Amino acid sequence: MSGWFENMADDDFGRARTRELLSRLSRLLDPERENLLSFEGVKAILHPGGETYVGLEAVEVDRIVGSEGRYRDFNRHFLPRKEFLRSRWTSIDMAHYNDVILPPVRIYEVGGVYFVRDGNHRVSVARIRGQTMIDAEVSRLDTVIDLRPGMTLEDLKREVVAYEKKGFYEKTNYGKITGDTGLDFTSPGRYDQILEHVLVHKYYLNQDIKGELSLDDALWSWHENVYKPVIAAIQEEGLLSRFPGRTPSDLYMFLVQHWDELKRKYGLGFSIGEAARDYGQRFGSSPLSRLRGRVATAIRRAADRLRGRGPDEE
Repeated sequence: MSGWFENMADDDFGRARTRELLSRLSRLLDPERENLLSFEGVKAILHPGGETYVGLEAVEVDRIVGSEGRYRDFNRHFLPRKEFLRSRWTSIDMAHYNDVILPPVRIYEVGGVYFVRDGNHRVSVARIRGQTMIDAEVSRLDTVIDLRPGMTLEDLKREVVAYEKKGFYEKTNYGKITGDTGLDFTSPGRYDQILEHVLVHKYYLNQDIKGELSLDDALWSWHENVYKPVIAAIQEEGLLSRFPGRTPSDLYMFLVQHWDELKRKYGLGFSIGEAARDYGQRFGSSPLSRLRGRVATAIRRAADRLRGRGPDEE
């Protein structure tokens, strides 16, 4: 009987690997959607608060979206990507055939979804066996951002940026004061940096007046006298076309830092227009070079996926 169970488990693993290959092929144009989320990558974006031990719960298998350490070994559906997983995987599957009760998996809950700490193979076997629930020992990390199955790290970044923008606009009345609703970034943490820019601007303005300048006045002055001239220089030099995927506000942050470096090197007379031109020439890309890069990257990634190799296993 044990030999029969061995063959069944081996067949199950083969079926799981076939499903993984078919799933990978269906996502050749959008490979990121095939990847499990890295728990560390999610933490780096969210900066969650304290950890709370919740205890033993039955959790939905479909809401387990990532792993602490094995996110390269399984795809988004916890199908095995590597042949070396066979031995451990089939031993877990055989335990089910023999009605052996396995210990609960250990997971983190973050924003309503789960990340495996220990038990990746058990989750993978549960998936291929069609289980909807699995026993888990749960620890929760606090965050105000809700996560959803199917999200990528880029999706998560956009959620965080949207949350930060909403908070910034509400806290500062930025839209009402400036009439500008387009202060948009592609990376988290930028709105805190903008507030720092405003406060530094306020500090210098206060040196020349009696009394204390209000934050509202400082915000309007920064927008009109600092932000808008830099954005105008970005537009005049056509920098957006050289940095695809970036927003004017992204380039404002990059260019201000670059301008400060150039002024320290060449003197305070170095203009924002010269800085914008220098930044585009040094770091921008032409349409032709971007096309060549995309084609080369697409060919390399397609070849890696067909060989079953992950993007980080160069």
